[in-house]
Amino acid sequence: MMHAEVGDRLHVQGRVVGQAEVTAEVLEVHGEDGGPPYLVRYDNGHEALVFPGSDGWIDHPGKGS
Repeated sequence: MMHAEVGDRLHVQGRVVGQAEVTAEVLEVHGEDGGPPYLVRYDNGHEALVFPGSDGWIDHPGKGS
């Protein structure tokens, strides 16, 4: 199960060959025990409530990951 905290980074792999990875900052965690959905702000400034799929992962900056 995915686990995130406010300030973590969400990474989503491109869905087709040549499509760049997308990253976003986790602003709010709405699920239990750090689970989705997450309110995130993408690097382009867009904010969205997301349920990341298997093509996504969380980076915990400053926590050794």
